[in-house]
Amino acid sequence: MKKNFDLNDRSLHLLKTLVERYIHDGQPVGSRVLSKNAGIKLSPATIRNVMSDLEDLGLVHSPHTSSGRVPTVSGYRFFVDSLLTVKPLQSSEICQLDDKFKGVENATDIVSRASTILSEVTQMAGVVTLPRRELVCFRHIEFLSLSHNRLLVIFVTNEDEVHNKVIHTLKKFNAAELVQAANYLNSVYSGRSLSAVREAVLNDLQQDRYQLNQGMIDAVNIAQMAFEEPQKEDYVLSGETNLMSFSELSGKGHLKQLFDAFSQKQGVIHILDQCLLAEGVQIFIGEESGYQAFDQCSLVTSSYAINDETVGVLGVIGPTRMAYEKVIPFVDVTAKLLGSALNPK
Repeated sequence: MKKNFDLNDRSLHLLKTLVERYIHDGQPVGSRVLSKNAGIKLSPATIRNVMSDLEDLGLVHSPHTSSGRVPTVSGYRFFVDSLLTVKPLQSSEICQLDDKFKGVENATDIVSRASTILSEVTQMAGVVTLPRRELVCFRHIEFLSLSHNRLLVIFVTNEDEVHNKVIHTLKKFNAAELVQAANYLNSVYSGRSLSAVREAVLNDLQQDRYQLNQGMIDAVNIAQMAFEEPQKEDYVLSGETNLMSFSELSGKGHLKQLFDAFSQKQGVIHILDQCLLAEGVQIFIGEESGYQAFDQCSLVTSSYAINDETVGVLGVIGPTRMAYEKVIPFVDVTAKLLGSALNPK
């Protein structure tokens, strides 16, 4: 939640200078450094008084090892919400990013490429959730008979991703029946999201049976088994070892927490899911994420869409002192380019 702080122009300027200096150097910022970098003439005593006021407001604090000050989570949040000037990427930079997606066709490979781009450009960790299958549109389905009343289901989604699944049926189907079932499902359900397909299948099964012939009933029964379980949410993570280069994250205890969180995945997915339906770039700073492992981290995220429907989230994970003015527009543009790369051509 954004807090209101009644700060005068001098305090705002010094807070902005302090945060920018700490992001750049990673060292507590003392009055002497502030005096040199603030660009305004203030006595050391005046600067110390302002710093004391900012500390009382909970915007900065003094580490016990230094007389200088560093931003708190509240200080970063105020800086990001009220003091940060974000510069849009230049068209040449956007073209360079777009080129990195060229030549990659498979949806999973495209997602992996986006994660790599995020980590390489920022030198932090890049994370991208795989497109949520239930939000992806269904295009085509086929069935292949196997032994022991089993069917291989092959269906294609609108980003040309092929999915395979083996299901067990109560009866054995011949080739003609399977072609008839596939033709019916393709004609009735193609173009809908998988969640809409599942809902329609359940509704069709609840209709009076006299409205459906046996072939339709068989097709709908098969479809229910084929689409009954949504894909487990997962993500692609790249560059997590980059985080070891930041002193505030490099302690063995903190690194273990971070990498445990990455391997267990639930916490990261929960954070990213909060951004799924949000508009624009979302930022979690320190304990705002709700997970102790990320108390020293910030996550800058944005959702991406296929056919104007939001299907996933990507983002950058790094220290709280990341260069937000650069990361925010980069994440925003990468999300748009990923969605474009995944859209059917």
